[in-house]
Amino acid sequence: MASEVVGSTSQSWKDVYKGMSSDNIKGLVLALSSSIFIGASFIVKKKGLKKAGASGVRAGVGGYSYLFEPLWWVGMITMIVGEVANFAAYAFAPAILVTPLGALSIIISAVLARIILREKLHTFGILGCALCVVGSITIVLHAPQEREIESVTEVWDLATEPAFLFYAALVVTTSLVLIFHYLPQYGQTHIMFYIGVCSLVGSLSVMSVKAIGIALKLTLSGMNQLIYPQTWAFTLIVIVCILTQMNYLNKALDTFNTAVVSPIYYVMFTSLTILASVIMFKDWDRQNPTQIVTEMCGFVTILSGTFLLHKTKDMVDGTRCSFSCPPMLPVRLPKHTDEDGFGQEGIPLKRQESLRS
Repeated sequence: MASEVVGSTSQSWKDVYKGMSSDNIKGLVLALSSSIFIGASFIVKKKGLKKAGASGVRAGVGGYSYLFEPLWWVGMITMIVGEVANFAAYAFAPAILVTPLGALSIIISAVLARIILREKLHTFGILGCALCVVGSITIVLHAPQEREIESVTEVWDLATEPAFLFYAALVVTTSLVLIFHYLPQYGQTHIMFYIGVCSLVGSLSVMSVKAIGIALKLTLSGMNQLIYPQTWAFTLIVIVCILTQMNYLNKALDTFNTAVVSPIYYVMFTSLTILASVIMFKDWDRQNPTQIVTEMCGFVTILSGTFLLHKTKDMVDGTRCSFSCPPMLPVRLPKHTDEDGFGQEGIPLKRQESLRS
């Protein structure tokens, strides 16, 4: 009996391995490489933004002095390399599989932020990161199969169906409202507005990137897709979306803690990208109710992680002063406190409280 169970388990793993095409393997390797480069780029760009802000106008308040900072450009090039690898991954694997693999960038950026930038991340923030990763893995394990597409015009037909047109119009309208109404008032104090714009616009850019990737893949295989105007229309959409993402992501990085920006951006971007893919490519039409419910559980897990990260983004863990002292509760830092836990007078906040008492 035991041998039969072992044999069936071995056979199931063989079936999984046989089902992993060479294109999917290439897509997974490219996606993982992309996460490594992008996770590191957050830290390098943050260092460049800090250095530029020390001698000029900070990006968080509308300055562009970082454009003259070499370190920021190193981070930008690193991010471009990661985005190129990510672009190539979408040509080989489905978006609902590639996008959640960005969870690796959360771990990389959080670890590097702690080591290089000396940024703090509350214990519940670490738990939030773990929930994000677990939710992403759940979605990946139950992702639908990629649909066969033979022309970029077929992708265009999918993008111009009423359901996706409504989604695209909603994304554009919401982004414009955030940019012109809410960001001037709340951008410096509420992280979700900057990240919201990046994520909303990013969901449209991924759909266009996938269309371009399919066009290039078909072109290299002998079916020229560059002659179709739809290919260039998708290219224009990608350029506009990426420029918008880059601008507001820089503002978010310059204003808020990197170890928090990175996970929240990943969660929102991934969720909206999967939603856009479900609407445009009708992924759920090829799945049974059990798979769909499991994916929804993955979404709930991701949203739980987002909640923890958002609620603890300004908190630091307390420590015991001695065995006779009661444990210190987590302290929420004021908005105008710097990231090292020092007030405007340069005195640690906890010491300020003891002096007042």
